[in-house]
Amino acid sequence: MMTIYPVIMCGGAGSRLWPASRPGRPKQFLALAGDHSLFQSTVLRVAPLAADGRVIVVAGAGHADAVAAQLAGIGAEAVVLLEPEARDSGPAMAAAAAFIERLNPAGVAAIVASDHHIPDGEAFRDAVRRAAEEAANGRIVTLGVTPTSPSSAYGYISPAGPGLAPVSRFVEKPDRETATRYLAEGFLWNSGNFIVAAGALMDELAVHAPAIAEQARASLPPADETGPVIRLGDAFRSAPRISIDYAVMEKSDRTSVLPVDFAWSDVGAWDSVMDTGHGQAGRHIGIDSDDCLVRAPEGMIAATLGVSGIAVIVEPDAVLVCALDRAQEVKALVDRIKVEAPEHADIPDRREPEPFARFGDWMRTAALPLWTTLGVHEDGAFVETLTLEGRPHETRRRARVQSRQIFVLCRAGLLGWGGPWRRLAEAGLDRFLDGYLRSDGAVRNALNPDGTVLDDSAPLYEQAFALLALATAHEAGIRTDLCERHARALLDRLERERLPAGGWREVGDHPFQANANMHLFEAAQAWAARGVDERWNGLADGVADLALTRLIDGEGGFLREFFDADWRPAAGEDGRVVEPGHQFEWSWLLSRHSLARNDERGMAAAKRLYGHGLRGVDPRRGVAVDQLDDALKVRGEGARLWPQTEWLRAALAMADLAEGAERADRLADAGRAMRGLNRYLRPNGTWRDKLTSDGGFVEETAPASSLYHIMGALDQVCEATRSGLIAEGPADLT
Repeated sequence: MMTIYPVIMCGGAGSRLWPASRPGRPKQFLALAGDHSLFQSTVLRVAPLAADGRVIVVAGAGHADAVAAQLAGIGAEAVVLLEPEARDSGPAMAAAAAFIERLNPAGVAAIVASDHHIPDGEAFRDAVRRAAEEAANGRIVTLGVTPTSPSSAYGYISPAGPGLAPVSRFVEKPDRETATRYLAEGFLWNSGNFIVAAGALMDELAVHAPAIAEQARASLPPADETGPVIRLGDAFRSAPRISIDYAVMEKSDRTSVLPVDFAWSDVGAWDSVMDTGHGQAGRHIGIDSDDCLVRAPEGMIAATLGVSGIAVIVEPDAVLVCALDRAQEVKALVDRIKVEAPEHADIPDRREPEPFARFGDWMRTAALPLWTTLGVHEDGAFVETLTLEGRPHETRRRARVQSRQIFVLCRAGLLGWGGPWRRLAEAGLDRFLDGYLRSDGAVRNALNPDGTVLDDSAPLYEQAFALLALATAHEAGIRTDLCERHARALLDRLERERLPAGGWREVGDHPFQANANMHLFEAAQAWAARGVDERWNGLADGVADLALTRLIDGEGGFLREFFDADWRPAAGEDGRVVEPGHQFEWSWLLSRHSLARNDERGMAAAKRLYGHGLRGVDPRRGVAVDQLDDALKVRGEGARLWPQTEWLRAALAMADLAEGAERADRLADAGRAMRGLNRYLRPNGTWRDKLTSDGGFVEETAPASSLYHIMGALDQVCEATRSGLIAEGPADLT
């Protein structure tokens, strides 16, 4: 059965549509002919053609966020091939064809522009399906639009006969007189849409432009990397910069054209936007103003009086007024703007130039002072939650909160914070060991606010965080002998309780879970770094092996949450849960462990986990969501604070391991994660915890446990600043 793969070419600048369309925001991402952008309309138009659900988008790396956001805006999915730099349509189409050929040697590519206006989607799809039948026989079929006027804005095709026929020749945009003659001779407009078997296109490239075919194939990632976002390798940069027309179409003897008569426009200039009938935007009041196209941003009004046949395009930093019959000349105006006012040739960058700059100040002057005053009880115990106004609120005192706050204080001290961290950490450690340590040496789960026992169970989770607190206190020089003694006792207990299949059992409804073992992995690494007992290295190695052999899906490379006693995915929906935040967190931990062990397998798994974590980043809100399923599809749109911290930490760690364009991508990810995290942080040192699907926050108290995650992210930001990986971030907390 023939399989069609729609390929959307998402390049081009659309300079004739300045000032709305500019390099940083090209026309395909604008709503120029209806409620959806041209790109979104194209996705909706071609998606029904994809027999296996794969729509492929080829775009520049700089537009990755825009593509993701626009896909999310219409609830669509696609495989996105990112070009490291623009090399024109020849290499872009070759990369898509090479990718499809590897997926399915018989696959047919329907290569379409992202910025065309075609209101009759069904007529378009019928034409593509008919063309695909011919393409399956080795032909390269283009759609030739029956002209409605002698336009000089389009290229033309001369068919060799009626109906679906070979192409006699392609011709460039003519003057109006020549265009009139072309209409009389039966020429068709060249729509720039091509339907071709991927293998056939690669064969033709091998004959007419072999360097393009070679570099396109070389730029593809390993065969098991199938999306949703694929960065083409640096080989792509070496491909000749040439259009597909010059590279193949004008040389090949395998080209055919299918005449179509549906409405079509490349929406290339403001007059064609006017012709769609849907180009007006914003508020316009006009008197004696006929045939005017007016677009104004929200909150602004455009008024016209006694004018006709003009376009008025208003942007926050620029205004265009031009006669519609001269709209094709706007490009010449843009060329002058690039010389005389270059700051207006592209979209002004109004983003915060360095998103990390205030993170350290917030921790040093707001969060730590708040939580070390209003967040501490007189007996040295730490408050479970604070209201957003900074008032204590708690019905229990979990061990994990006490141990996490000890960790935070010690890390703050190690980073140079001048507050009372040592006194509070010592008091908190004493109170913790006095109230939470059972007679058998295990750490109990929770106390009541009055200090009596609420839950005497000993979850693995609590043992892990107790060990992390003890290791960090040991590093900070607090009660070192005491820390070693209690850590050794817990290690003895853990060694006795290790499961035959590896890992440790947790209490509660999910006894075989990745999360508790992950935090034990973190604690083991922290103690291994102290160099006091070689057994910690063995424990860390054991958890890493469990992750690589059992917890991480052998085929997909993602990490599940819940398992059965043999560490196989749990039955039912529990076994399908995948959390983006934990993909990032395990990625960070595995990368650190793999560096210490020179473990290439573990490092490869860490990098792959990071990529899967990105599957859970919602581009519309700029945050990592809480859950995916095992098909890596979003499962609920809630987004807690902690996944943002783990995304930030992992992104910086991955950037430190990368070079060139990959490093730039990871640093861009880190910037996005930092901006996402900043949405949760409040100026007074509290935070929101749960972001909803509509972009609002759940009204609730700030959990103290989040400060552990925030400190972990800040620690990585400081390390990245000290190493020079990022600029203008905090290097410490002094």
